[in-house]
Amino acid sequence: MNQLKRFANWGAAGGGLLAAAGAVGIGLSQCFYTVASVEFRTRSTLRAYISGNCALYAPMCRIPWFQYPIIYDIRSKPRKITSPTGSKDLQTVNLTLRVLSRPEVAALPKIYRNLGTDYDERVLPSIANEVLKAVVAKFNASQLITQRQQVSLLIRKQLVERARDFNIVVDDVSITDLTFSQVYSAAVEAKQIALQEAQRAQFLVERAKQEKQQKIVTADGEAQAAKLIGDAIFANPGYLKLRKIRAATQIARTIAQSQNRAYVNGGSLLLNVADPQFDAGLDVLRKKH
Repeated sequence: MNQLKRFANWGAAGGGLLAAAGAVGIGLSQCFYTVASVEFRTRSTLRAYISGNCALYAPMCRIPWFQYPIIYDIRSKPRKITSPTGSKDLQTVNLTLRVLSRPEVAALPKIYRNLGTDYDERVLPSIANEVLKAVVAKFNASQLITQRQQVSLLIRKQLVERARDFNIVVDDVSITDLTFSQVYSAAVEAKQIALQEAQRAQFLVERAKQEKQQKIVTADGEAQAAKLIGDAIFANPGYLKLRKIRAATQIARTIAQSQNRAYVNGGSLLLNVADPQFDAGLDVLRKKH
């Protein structure tokens, strides 16, 4: 009986030791944690004391229930920010920025104390809208298109300086999208259509002027040719005979090359140059001149 009681006491003591060892193991497991190489640990206590240490896959120590780790990702993260703003000529412009940012490692305790873990949500949209409105207001709508690189550089410079006040490092800023309002786009399209219509009207006016000049030149040429022919006939009546012979030769050649057979009078071919009436007609025409 004594041995049984002794074994029972030893079993109870062993169970207590095992329970104590388990509690100690659980407590020790809560005292250590690991921080990745791209993360940063900020430690906070119940007294609102904040400290920060960087670790590369190293185990870190803390006091359970009194201290807890706050993990920050220190890699650059992209973020798109869209803001409608007004240009110098009072046109509404929709700009979309892609911002690569990360927290400043040395100032993480200050960031957590002032902004918390969602520092980018609180800071970047407001300062980006402020910088966008200030920069875009310096350019008109056409300059925003032709000087896009200069606008992007100016936005980046001012955004980097503005984010530095909140201990945020901006690695890159770029304009991914730039659009205008529907009213402005419709106005630009209407302007292009009006410009094309004006150019078309100017072309029609120039064509009408050229056609008018062509008719004047043609009429002058025909009048000069008629005068020269009249002078030639008055000076030499045989000139008209020569013209009739040439015309008859051309008519005869055309009829000969045709596949159809035709029987015509010699007078129809202007071949009556030997008739006395032909010479009499020439004399009458010469007397009129």
